[in-house]
Amino acid sequence: MTLRLRKTFLGCAIIAALLGVTSCSSYESALYMQDSEVFNETSKAQLYDFRIMPKDELTIVVSTTNPEASAPFVRKLGQSKEFAATTTGMQNSNLLGYLVDNNGYIDFPVLGMVKVMGMTTRECEAHFRELLKPYLKEVPNVTVSTSNYKFSVLGEVASPGTYSSTNEKMTIYEALALAGDMTLFSVRDNVQLMREDATGKRTVYTLDLTRADVANSPYFYIQQNDVIYVKPTKAKVRSNTFSTNASMWITLLSLVTSITTFVIALSK
Repeated sequence: MTLRLRKTFLGCAIIAALLGVTSCSSYESALYMQDSEVFNETSKAQLYDFRIMPKDELTIVVSTTNPEASAPFVRKLGQSKEFAATTTGMQNSNLLGYLVDNNGYIDFPVLGMVKVMGMTTRECEAHFRELLKPYLKEVPNVTVSTSNYKFSVLGEVASPGTYSSTNEKMTIYEALALAGDMTLFSVRDNVQLMREDATGKRTVYTLDLTRADVANSPYFYIQQNDVIYVKPTKAKVRSNTFSTNASMWITLLSLVTSITTFVIALSK
């Protein structure tokens, strides 16, 4: 076989290998929400509400027309829970968060231990307004929000990592968007979501993001500390393995060639 023919054969082999890798990932498998017509159905979707869980950190702001009256119910950094707050010298201080314990309670000034687990933030606000009525001459304005909402995205995405958000209603698509979206070498119909419930039990759920009706799944919205794992396609794994093995064989071949050249040189 001539040198020119060998080069042609090698080039064809490389092209065939590349085509074999790329053909494993079809166009359809890379698309989101392929059956979007399901949204035209008359079934009524249920609105999502974020609910407070253990280890959530809450920011609770209580205010009235008289700041001095609501000051004892506002804790700020550097202030002990036993010491009643005053507006003097505390205007520029940051609010202190309330960490929900494993039993679903927070330790709130004056009121003591208050159970908040399972409530939405709006329900929690209404609950505190009722609890504070005996202590104030007017119905206070109460605002509750989470301050440590975070989740992790791993696997075949552009930027894997842990992300924080102030949005209490985030979909899995939005979470993946923060991670730079899935790559073309990702398995979109078998995305895994690991979630921990109020008892500490961890469960892994599977989501098919190629189907539009994933929006009706109870796991479509991300919760605190969720972990999303995107699997790589077999083609990606094979290509990485091929690259690693090719590098090893090229190094080995180079070593053998050097040794052979050295031996031939000595024999002359």
